[in-house]
Amino acid sequence: MVEDALGRAPTLIYCAGGNNRFAQIAIDAGYRYGARLPDTVYHPLYFADQDWKRPRRDKYMQGLAQHHPHMATVLDWETEDQLPDVLDWAEEAAQYADQVVIIPKVLGGIPRLPTTIATATVVLGYSVPTSYGGTPLPLWSFAGRPIHLLGGSPHAQMECWRYLAPIAQVVSADGNMAQMLATRYCQFWTPGTAKQRYGARNRYWPTIREANGGTPVEGTDLPYECFRRSCANIRQAWEELCT
Repeated sequence: MVEDALGRAPTLIYCAGGNNRFAQIAIDAGYRYGARLPDTVYHPLYFADQDWKRPRRDKYMQGLAQHHPHMATVLDWETEDQLPDVLDWAEEAAQYADQVVIIPKVLGGIPRLPTTIATATVVLGYSVPTSYGGTPLPLWSFAGRPIHLLGGSPHAQMECWRYLAPIAQVVSADGNMAQMLATRYCQFWTPGTAKQRYGARNRYWPTIREANGGTPVEGTDLPYECFRRSCANIRQAWEELCT
């Protein structure tokens, strides 16, 4: 991807294990591969995540030791008294990853987080708000630190980047919303142009039928075609944004 004014545009990561065909589509579109561990992994792992609602440290660390990803998240820092546990997770994960992603959710806590742990760089994770979760801290509190955007819609991630770009470097962004909407509703992502272009109800997520002029489209490969379109459109939108 092209470089932004602060050094580089975010590395885009498709994060979902268990389906090699979706993973290959994303990789072919220029994305890095990520998965929540433990899960079925089909390609060399760039990004490892874990279930922040039900953390399983032993299984997760076993996965990191097996795959040695470039980036690895650790336990979310949700309450003041969790910090020792979060840093302990980070120290263990730093044995297996080049970058450790700490996700701060404690107001005023970011200045207490280190910039490196052992030989690993500490990247701060910002969980883009969705119904599943989100970071309650203001974006400005991440100023001056490298940031990874976790989840959310592509356009919400881009809005975060617009705010953060003058004050911090967004090094990467992961997500699987495009796969979810492709498989559930045969929708694909556009940069807010779907109403004008297709007459779609949702300006970001037209259905394949709407894109076909309202004529039904049949076939078992439709979710994969929707995902392929999303990957290409998201990548192009990021390139245009960061030029």
